[in-house]
Amino acid sequence: MLIEPTDIVSYSVYDQVKNRPEELLAQDIIEAESEAALITGHSFTDSVYDPLPEKAKLALLKLAQYFALVNSDESAASSYQSEKMGDYSYTVSGEAGIQKPDVYHLLEEFIQPDYVPESARLKVRSL
Repeated sequence: MLIEPTDIVSYSVYDQVKNRPEELLAQDIIEAESEAALITGHSFTDSVYDPLPEKAKLALLKLAQYFALVNSDESAASSYQSEKMGDYSYTVSGEAGIQKPDVYHLLEEFIQPDYVPESARLKVRSL
């Protein structure tokens, strides 16, 4: 792992994250590393990244904290609130849900040249 569960605990201000078991934080780190690899096209295992650059570490901490929050409380990830009174019910979508941090600006200098994320590729057929 590029960062340790203790790094997340030190970084986070959320009690939910600080009190999360280390085994689960390790899984959150794996998700964060996968997300960073998807953005950059590599997994920061090359010796060039030893020690891990501060921007990359901060991006991983932000992503790992996000995954820890989402994975520990499903309702916190949703910005939808529902209420039901008898036969009447409604659902409201608010802005309060946990949103994935935008870490592109922290990782953009580490993107491999000529790397195109899978989601950005288009399939074009001739007419």
